[in-house]
Amino acid sequence: MLEVNIKKRLGSFVMDVNFTAGNEIMGLLGASGCGKSMTLKCIAGIETPDSGRIVLNDRVLFDSEKHINLSPQKRRVGLLFQQYALFPNMTVYENIACGVRCTEKKLSKKDKDTLIKDIIKKMRLDGLEGKLPSTISGGQQQRAALARILVNEPEVLLLDEPFSALDDYLKWNVELEISDTLSQFSGPTIFVSHSRDEVYRLCSNVCVLSHGKSSAKVSVSELFTAPDTLSSCLLSGCKNFSHFTVIDDHTINATDWGVILHTEKPVPEGTTMLGVRSHYMQFSNNPDDNSMLCRVERTVEDVFSGIVMLSTPGGGSGYSRIRIDTTKEMLSELENYKQLYVHIDPSDIMMLKE
Repeated sequence: MLEVNIKKRLGSFVMDVNFTAGNEIMGLLGASGCGKSMTLKCIAGIETPDSGRIVLNDRVLFDSEKHINLSPQKRRVGLLFQQYALFPNMTVYENIACGVRCTEKKLSKKDKDTLIKDIIKKMRLDGLEGKLPSTISGGQQQRAALARILVNEPEVLLLDEPFSALDDYLKWNVELEISDTLSQFSGPTIFVSHSRDEVYRLCSNVCVLSHGKSSAKVSVSELFTAPDTLSSCLLSGCKNFSHFTVIDDHTINATDWGVILHTEKPVPEGTTMLGVRSHYMQFSNNPDDNSMLCRVERTVEDVFSGIVMLSTPGGGSGYSRIRIDTTKEMLSELENYKQLYVHIDPSDIMMLKE
């Protein structure tokens, strides 16, 4: 179990992070500059928080009040950097051997060699022992970097955007490989990413960071089906938002869109914004209780789909435009339309806190 409750100030930026992670792959999701990488560095002992506690399997790694701050070598934390940080002038074998030298184990030369060969076999690096990092693929480099970490038997793995330097084709293959590796690790894994798709595919739970502050940990499915804050909803990929005022428990006035909407669930206390995913909005021939007449601004043909941008009756405000994702066939049918009714199902309205 990893418990993190820390604060750190960096100029005007204040990081306030609080979460726990069990034996799971937990995503730390947020935009660039929100404090994700700094959080990992604090857990690993590379950076020091201003206050708080970090506890790993009942071992206190950091406690500002008790003046405890273990060195990185004593934390048993494995941190995989974005660029893997392999030594370019060392072979795969030598890179992994560097990891062994950082352990507290007193190993004979023979035992050390056996340990390295075992991890090489486990990480499917057989035959690459004598190669330099520049001569092997991105996926092989990642496995070598993970082998150097895992040879130390860490109690927690920290992955800092491990796919950020890869092209799309290589990224997909490496993601499959790392998924297999992580499934065999018995401790907590913290997976940092700004990609909701990566988090969705690899993680069971997720904690969203926004402007340095963490939200409550939720399941990945809950983040995508029922986010409770604007920042979480944005990171989950939602494109359409409006401020609202409450009319009654199941009726709201979407002020940015200029329309009265009925909701399936009662309006939660403290919510002031709504979100509707772009692939849930529907075109309608006739007005009904949950529809609005919108002006077609432009249509955009994507590679495999179509995008329709519309102005709502609200007009003028920052959230007044909406986006609808549709098929290419539907896009061609809409080319001659100037106005369209857009229907929003009550069950598709997400009510959010700002």
